[in-house]
Amino acid sequence: MWTHLVLIATLAFSPPAPRFTDAARRSKLETAFPQIDRILENYKQARGVPGLVYGVVIDGELAHVKCLGVRDRDSGDRVTPETLFRIASMTKSFTALAILKLRDEGKLSLEDPVAKWIPEFAGIRYPTRDTAPIRIRQLLTHGAGFPEDNPWGDRQLGIADSTLTGWLRKGIPFSTPPDTSYEYSNYGFALLGRIVARASGMDYQEYLEKEILAPLGMKSSTLEPYSVPERLRAKGYRKNGEAYAEEPPLRHGAFGAMGGLLTNARDLARYLAYQLSAYPPRDDVDPGPVRRSSLREMQNAWRWMALDPERGSVSGYGYGLVVSRDRRFQHIVGHGGGLPGFGSYMLWLPEYGVGLFAMANLTYAGPATALQESLDALRATGGLQPRVLPPSPELVSAQGAILRLWRRWEDKEAAAVTADNFFLDRPAAERRAEIEQLKEALGTCRPTGEVAPENFLRGTFRMACDHGEVSVSFTLAPTVPPKIQYLKFQKITTHSHEIQ
Repeated sequence: MWTHLVLIATLAFSPPAPRFTDAARRSKLETAFPQIDRILENYKQARGVPGLVYGVVIDGELAHVKCLGVRDRDSGDRVTPETLFRIASMTKSFTALAILKLRDEGKLSLEDPVAKWIPEFAGIRYPTRDTAPIRIRQLLTHGAGFPEDNPWGDRQLGIADSTLTGWLRKGIPFSTPPDTSYEYSNYGFALLGRIVARASGMDYQEYLEKEILAPLGMKSSTLEPYSVPERLRAKGYRKNGEAYAEEPPLRHGAFGAMGGLLTNARDLARYLAYQLSAYPPRDDVDPGPVRRSSLREMQNAWRWMALDPERGSVSGYGYGLVVSRDRRFQHIVGHGGGLPGFGSYMLWLPEYGVGLFAMANLTYAGPATALQESLDALRATGGLQPRVLPPSPELVSAQGAILRLWRRWEDKEAAAVTADNFFLDRPAAERRAEIEQLKEALGTCRPTGEVAPENFLRGTFRMACDHGEVSVSFTLAPTVPPKIQYLKFQKITTHSHEIQ
């Protein structure tokens, strides 16, 4: 009668994907849109922004888009969802995508020395003799040790390739030893653009448009402002006191990979939807243009940036993206952009399926704070909840085994469902006696629900008893089938009993 105790696990481990469980989630989130409108309107007025567009992306759709102000102060033409803004350093994540696509296709490695693709780099003089060759991964994470170069880098957007080559032959000064700290470098992403060109055999702009933008349906986006009809392009402005001055568009050039992309609300919404589509990991068809696993890779913090104890937040840099966590959310991904004439920001919550963006035509008028406040507005609706991970078959099977052991302990059957460490850590007699003591104190116990998984192989559940309640937590071992390696029963009162 105990044969059903054995944990059954297939060799083809196929865990369930997390899912949203609130049927009213979308309608709850939509109630925040009026508040978001007020937040962005206040931002526009406070900063004196001529025009902006912003949007909310939910589950792959542009759920809300709003335009405020003008794209051209002289003509009075209004901003529309089709108006293109320069998104500046938000371009960096597109460059990272290009690098990762080439990596996934086996055309380069993130561990390649930069000198492999940029011969002029072989002559770079490092700050210390023990410095290892700078690699592509360090450029992606701002870890090459180049000087922080805002706002100098912004003005280099349109330089010729020959100019960049000349600079490389002269060398690059270092502000820190490579791979020892975070130091934001537009120069480094300009070099990544050159690597994309060398590894792909085509111009960076051509590669980005053909291999990244076109497959994503971002048909209006471009790196060259003068290729856009004037009626579709937001003019950039600088504000001096109460006076506005138009900023002439910077042409695409050798630094374009660090900040040259122009896009509109509909295209940028597609981009956020694509990044959000990387979560959760699952067995669905992976349509590309870059692997979902690579999107998740770039949304990890690979280099620490800052710790803010007052706000309870920590941030790091992924590949062309800032990754952070705070008291509200464990995983926030985004990036800002600022160039003469423009300020923009995008952010998303991978585990929540929600993202926001805003683009403005005023120099360095980044709307990051406004979008963070908008997140708070979404959170206040109660609809901003993460996906819930269903319990895996292995956890369900283990829960059943634990309940049967609780009701009737037999050493032979306990040995069948536990890993080899279990009784070495604590003798069977001692474990059995401890359970009996709990049962005597609590009376008859019944599970109150299914396992609440922490991951595929660790979870908790509760039992309601005649004289109290018990919390049960357990972890399965990395064996096939996965067996119980850790088990803890805790009485929900002032005392706890543990089986380790």
